[in-house]
Amino acid sequence: MQQKEVSMSDYKGKVILVVNTASKCGFTPQFAGLETLYKKYKDKGLVILGFPCNQFGNQDPGTDEEIQSFCQLNYGVTFPMFSKIDVNGDNAHPIFSYLKNSLSGTLTDDIKWNFTKFLIDPTGKPLKRYGSNVKPESIEADIIKLLNPSK
Repeated sequence: MQQKEVSMSDYKGKVILVVNTASKCGFTPQFAGLETLYKKYKDKGLVILGFPCNQFGNQDPGTDEEIQSFCQLNYGVTFPMFSKIDVNGDNAHPIFSYLKNSLSGTLTDDIKWNFTKFLIDPTGKPLKRYGSNVKPESIEADIIKLLNPSK
């Protein structure tokens, strides 16, 4: 669990998938699909950044340590997971404020639920926003295009 501040410039040149996560959500099994993508493409330039959030139905009430343990034990998560944050409201984390302003949602720019995903290209430009119901495996083709731009 990353508890220290990390600069997005640390990921320059990488394809980034940013996800707000929750441990007790109907979409929680998406951790498995996210981990599959990460293992398959991390050596080719993909990084997945998980941000636990408890703003939707109180579905991630645990401590950072409890959340990390849950993700590792139940889904074998090895991609970077950060400290719990807010994604909406006055205390929204800056990365989510930026992503929401860059890629509008349907009806509102706010994040509507857990497991909203944002795809960022290697230059740092946010490209696509995916709703909670979009499974990680459905994003694979978009990731491949960014990892192999000449194909």
